[in-house]
Amino acid sequence: MVAAASVVVAVGTATGMLTAFGDDDGGADEARPNVSRSPRLQSLPLVPSPSPSAKPSVSASPSASATKTSPAPSPKPTKKSEKTEPRTTAASTRLYRHPRSQVLDWVRAHPGDPRQDVIESRIADHPAAVWFADFTPANITSRVRAVTSGGAAAGRVPVVVPYAIPDRDCGGHSVGGAPDLDAYDDWIDRFAAGLGSGDVVVVLEPDSVAQAECLPAGERADRFASLARAGRVMKEANPNARVYFDAGHSGWHAPAKQAGWLKQAGAASAASSDGIFSNVSNFHTTADEIAYDRAVLDALGGPASLGAVIDTSRNGNGAPPDGEWCDPAGRKIGRTPTLSTGMGRIDAYLWVKLPGESDGCKGAPGTFTPSYAYDLAR
Repeated sequence: MVAAASVVVAVGTATGMLTAFGDDDGGADEARPNVSRSPRLQSLPLVPSPSPSAKPSVSASPSASATKTSPAPSPKPTKKSEKTEPRTTAASTRLYRHPRSQVLDWVRAHPGDPRQDVIESRIADHPAAVWFADFTPANITSRVRAVTSGGAAAGRVPVVVPYAIPDRDCGGHSVGGAPDLDAYDDWIDRFAAGLGSGDVVVVLEPDSVAQAECLPAGERADRFASLARAGRVMKEANPNARVYFDAGHSGWHAPAKQAGWLKQAGAASAASSDGIFSNVSNFHTTADEIAYDRAVLDALGGPASLGAVIDTSRNGNGAPPDGEWCDPAGRKIGRTPTLSTGMGRIDAYLWVKLPGESDGCKGAPGTFTPSYAYDLAR
């Protein structure tokens, strides 16, 4: 069964993070890119990974939005890998902070709260991803456009997260998504039509690859075909879009196994992918994720331009030793979001899950919990 999944919980019209507010007219959006359904991608030989940085996960029940993280620590990156020349990127190094989010709403509504200054300066003031977790084809284009045009007007780069793949989260807390893959493909067409023409980072469907073992083989292959199509549609709609595919995290699957699935999902093709993302809604250290992501990229093959982005929103103290995934105590915020990491093949550190939004233990899943935010921030 599924093991060591990322902690991703959905609430309302967005999954954690920033809620995407846009046009509420409910009208149909304009024409989308016309890209046909992708055939299944055949599994190709993998480039052997010289030093796997993660151990295979331990079987566990997929009864929650994410199952426990592996307690086994991952090796630290070697000195040689840390000296790799940084990969250059055409995107601006400035990330966009969307003006609406649960944490910003709380800060504005509680000016007298003694925790407000810490939460505002250390969490709310930083840019974070905007999630689109509800299946609303009628207005998804305008809602995505509201975010991307806001970023363009500010001269900054937005990070958007489409999160509507069918059988999302394998029946956990974040159950939902499109009713089937044909509907999902249409939703992606509409999503892509809102990406505009400026720089934008797309974190494509957290857990959709790493958690795919819950699906029968045929359904898994169909999902991977739709993901490959999704990346291609987005990059055709906006050549400046940078699309990253789900690599799980360093405490989950071995790099070669994850890379095999990623290859089937189109992540090795420059036509659909700019690389991989890891650690979304999880706690593994940045050093562990760098080593793991490089091992996955080595096994994945593909063009040298492929890189990785890492969610550093809650990994300042690393993963808890007992493998707890649900709002574990003793965690803290990690590195500030940036598109300039100075690390070879590591394109960005991002806050994909906004610190303070609960996994479901300190508050309702996906809702902002000030006590949890304060503990992380201080």
